[in-house]
Amino acid sequence: MKRGKRYKEAEAKVDKSKLYMLDEAVALVKQLGTAKFDETIELSACLGVDPRHADQQVRGTVVLPHGTGKSIKVLVLARGEKEKEAKEAGADFVGADEYIPKLREGWMDVDAIVATPDLMGEVGKLGRILGPKGLMPNPKSGTVTFDIAKAVKELKAGKIEYRVDKGSNLHIPVGKMSFDQEKLYENVKVLLLEIWRAKPSSAKGKYIKSVSLSTTMGPSVKLDSVQVFSALR
Repeated sequence: MKRGKRYKEAEAKVDKSKLYMLDEAVALVKQLGTAKFDETIELSACLGVDPRHADQQVRGTVVLPHGTGKSIKVLVLARGEKEKEAKEAGADFVGADEYIPKLREGWMDVDAIVATPDLMGEVGKLGRILGPKGLMPNPKSGTVTFDIAKAVKELKAGKIEYRVDKGSNLHIPVGKMSFDQEKLYENVKVLLLEIWRAKPSSAKGKYIKSVSLSTTMGPSVKLDSVQVFSALR
């Protein structure tokens, strides 16, 4: 793959033979932005699990202390008093009779959808539409609940959902280049601890095979996963 001049300049700053401690990696990745926009910083991890087995799925949610830097648009599917609760909590779109038909027609101008349990009979029929977009409300992620205010506030504060892919990898945004080093460090630390906590009891051998940080347009910085997790736990 051909790389541009700015990418090569950033790549030259990374010692590919070295595994970095977390504070070193965060400091370095902050120097690797090559784009003119506020790049997303992402954590990637390869896990020693087999996601083909249900008992080795790694998925969950975590609230990053400083958010992801992205403004989240939340739709709440509810009726009655829960509509008022959703609006007061800061939801961007609220309602069922208006938005369920819109979703059925292909409207997707949202980043997260919360639904009350009594509406899942109707919302469930949208699974083929919402599922591939990662928008289907799910009790496990806290997006099917009667506690609408809590769900909306957590999403707005930076709650993200993660799930291991077919290749046993995780790719999770942890902030923006504009974040200061301390905030980025704290976000990554919380996420790494959550990934470790989510280790399936049935997973055998080495659980964390590799971890790295990268910017949208820049090279990756590999972490010393053994030392990093030993220090954090």
